[in-house]
Amino acid sequence: MNGTLILRLAVAIILLSHSVLGIFNNGINDFGNLYLNQIGFAPFGVVIAWLIKLSHIIAAILLVLNKYIKLAGFVTIFVLIMGIILVHFQEGWFVVGGGRNGMEYNFLLIIVLLAIMYPQGFAKSTIK
Repeated sequence: MNGTLILRLAVAIILLSHSVLGIFNNGINDFGNLYLNQIGFAPFGVVIAWLIKLSHIIAAILLVLNKYIKLAGFVTIFVLIMGIILVHFQEGWFVVGGGRNGMEYNFLLIIVLLAIMYPQGFAKSTIK
């Protein structure tokens, strides 16, 4: 059994809950139309929003299956970094408490994904 199972399942649940809800409450289309299109991504905002959420769903499935972990991780980390740049950075660090809508949650997800992608750390493996 892989030592990252608990982390993979936790991140998969987060990615799925963050994505699937938007499918049913029009959140994905709203994010595309009311945010991405407004900040310069028009007329592609809705398409980009759907690609982001679909990438989360695919990454969640891959994390559960323990397949293509680095690919899923890199794509998700890219999305999270762009979320920090476009949305969360201007709100500061804290999600709640010392602020609102900050970047601390994305930062934590990035670190957890890196831990999943590199369970032995970043040290170069040696040939024996």
